[in-house]
Amino acid sequence: MPKLRLTTQRESIFNNEVISKFELFNSLFLTLPFYKIKDTGTLLPLFFKSCEEGIANGEKPAQIIEEFFAKYTSYTERKDIVDLLFRFIQYIERQVVLFDAVEDASFTKLNTTDEQSTLAFILKKNADNKPMLSKIEKLIDELSLRLVLTAHPTQFYPGSVLAIITDLTKAIRDNDLTSMNSLLQQLGKTPFFNKKSPTPVDEALNLAWFLENTFYFAAANIQEEIDQNLDEYNLETKKILELGFWPGGDRDGNPNIHADTTLAVSKMLRQILFRCYYRDFRVIKRRITFRGVEENIAKLHDVLYLNAFDQTCELHDISDELRDNLNKIKETLLAEHEGLFVDLVNDLIRKIDLYGNYFASLDIRQDSRVLRNVHAYCRANKPISSLYPADYDKLSEAEKLALISFKEATVVYASEPDALTKDTIEVIKEIKGIQKRNGEKACHRFIISNCQQASDILQLIELFLWNGWSKDSLTIDFVPLFETVNDLKGAAAIMETLYSNPFYKAHLAKRGNKQHIMLGYSDSTKDGGYLMANWSIFNGKTSLSAVAANHNIQLAFFDGRGGPPARGGGKTHRFYASMGKEIANKNMQLTVQGQTISSQYGSVESAEFNIEQLINAGLTSGLKEKHNILLDSENKTLLDEMAEESYKAFVDLREHPLFVSYLEKLSPLKLLSQANISSRPVKRNGGGEMKLEDLRAISFVTAWSMLKQNVPGFYGMGTALKNQEKAGNWDKVAKVYQDSDYLKTIVDNCMMSMSKSDFTITAHLAADKEFGAFWTQLHNEFELAKEMLLKLSGQPTLMANYPIDKKSIATREKIILPLVLIQHFALEKLQHDQNEKDQHALEKLAVRTVFGIVNAGRNLA
Repeated sequence: MPKLRLTTQRESIFNNEVISKFELFNSLFLTLPFYKIKDTGTLLPLFFKSCEEGIANGEKPAQIIEEFFAKYTSYTERKDIVDLLFRFIQYIERQVVLFDAVEDASFTKLNTTDEQSTLAFILKKNADNKPMLSKIEKLIDELSLRLVLTAHPTQFYPGSVLAIITDLTKAIRDNDLTSMNSLLQQLGKTPFFNKKSPTPVDEALNLAWFLENTFYFAAANIQEEIDQNLDEYNLETKKILELGFWPGGDRDGNPNIHADTTLAVSKMLRQILFRCYYRDFRVIKRRITFRGVEENIAKLHDVLYLNAFDQTCELHDISDELRDNLNKIKETLLAEHEGLFVDLVNDLIRKIDLYGNYFASLDIRQDSRVLRNVHAYCRANKPISSLYPADYDKLSEAEKLALISFKEATVVYASEPDALTKDTIEVIKEIKGIQKRNGEKACHRFIISNCQQASDILQLIELFLWNGWSKDSLTIDFVPLFETVNDLKGAAAIMETLYSNPFYKAHLAKRGNKQHIMLGYSDSTKDGGYLMANWSIFNGKTSLSAVAANHNIQLAFFDGRGGPPARGGGKTHRFYASMGKEIANKNMQLTVQGQTISSQYGSVESAEFNIEQLINAGLTSGLKEKHNILLDSENKTLLDEMAEESYKAFVDLREHPLFVSYLEKLSPLKLLSQANISSRPVKRNGGGEMKLEDLRAISFVTAWSMLKQNVPGFYGMGTALKNQEKAGNWDKVAKVYQDSDYLKTIVDNCMMSMSKSDFTITAHLAADKEFGAFWTQLHNEFELAKEMLLKLSGQPTLMANYPIDKKSIATREKIILPLVLIQHFALEKLQHDQNEKDQHALEKLAVRTVFGIVNAGRNLA
């Protein structure tokens, strides 16, 4: 009963603080003096109504829009129609921002941490239990959380808009109507998007906004709370949170990233960090005006100012120098000034401990196929050419492993390498300079995507030894990335080979016997469907954990999770809390990307909450260490069968002759490259024919989300569950669902994905001559999945257990319904011959709708 009252109370808060306020402020927004406001502000509500009624009547998007213009306007020319639709889009984009701000303003009222899972509660509960306190101390010593910001192209807002959102959120929270009015006008006049594609450095700078404005404060606040809690019980503190960064380092499939890009981003991160330090230091300098600290204050001012603002400053790791001066100031304050303002000094010391000279660790990533080519290029040059036979690439894996010798050498390159080879060699050399300037943690991981064999890792190590690195000072962690269903199956055998290799074993020992392994959710979902992807990663983690334990290796799984459930997103903290003792889970690492960055880490309050949720998940999982019942023989067999059935259904769909053409014609897939949202191409084969295997997972998932069908997030689930029911296994399935938090999380995230689907928008396709049967197949599986998931979970509707999230999603989907119809209208018109001018306008119209749809979905793409 208390839970029911809490839910009801939260719903009441949501209705009053979010829904009602949004409706009020939105009515104000529609009356603001923008360009052609008379038409737009008056017609937009009518357009919303026309869209809702048209969909309810089963009309096509083009029919709905044409009837609207005939009924409510005098526009007949294509140019005038498109112009008004563009202004509708601009308004709706800003309505999404307004809803974000209103929702974020009520964040603290709507979100409360489960006190029983916090470190403070756990310590207090076990204050008199010395064995338990010892266990907690050991867990804290082993626990870590690394959040890695990635440059996936669905974080659309530039820094100027993010700043407006931040200020607007505060104005709403403070009921400051004057500021709100000004900010809404500023929002209406501020451009949202780039006129040209961003460079990798641009992307890095955009994401650095979050480092500077939210993570810098939130992570330090979380660490301060951890320090205080542990100090209260005389336990040694530990740095738990780390930040990672991919823009400028992730060159997998991005020909626009080069060694000089990586260097520029590393310098940029360092400079932004020192500007943050300098900002904090100015407060210290303003407050600590006492005798005895003048010299240290002066030294800190000079060194911080130089590193923050002088582009010609000679760079080296000065974190020890900063700490030394701050600690001397602290000692003086405690000894001579009653500790006045010592909290300001402690805060800056804590931040320096967290961020060093680098702010966030810059990861390097490249595809194994590129790295094999680089290895072949180096082997063709002296003195390496004497170590390997000419037919090395044709040898078996065992024969290759026998030949890899890890000889240090200086390669004499006789010929000019291709661009990718040149970049790989240069960045390997440049990492050493980055570590010297910013510290080892600044750039210490090289991720090998599409890793398929142990030699992929060992050959990369040789590339380092041939290009300026020595065995004794190889301060690099080599991280395999296993992505496809088949790669995940073979991952444990690859790591067994690596752990058994004498050189690699010795290298790991120097790195603290800690192995980072990355697992990719996006590509595994695209490869095998939702259930098979999740189950493959679960099994992969189980087997990889067992192999690591046998070799006494500490394992850190790095989860490549996108925003939506189809790419590993959803309620992430519940995913980590649901791990059993058979899966290494004390070192949590995950990518944060797309709209997930702004939605979960866009303010200090939301960032603190979500970071705390993840740390609490690691704590509760580490202390409970329950056996995961999915590994019991009967349950595992059941899930194996379900995953295989789901996989078969998804593969059959993927191999359907209309699969790619359906996406090409009915979604903006082919137009995404025109969106100017990413430095990375939409697909891997450049300008070639559209092939599913070349299509990036993010483009694949985005295309389905534009159709409001979210196929990668549910397809095959209904078939798998129905087959088990037919086989008489329903009671078994129901029991394992009730007993397994992990399976509950998979089901809940699947239902979230389905809640953002709306097949009524495309219902007219059922009668389409070309795609009617295919659409019906998709719709039938959606309805089957919905039926079976509701039966399994016992919920009356999708996401009934999460009424606030459900209402938020429904409101957002209502806001952007016109965007979806405008997009489908434009795509439908493009199916017919258009003159060049009209075609360009329609393509631009379709592309522009993508931004608002994704932004509203928050974890949609």
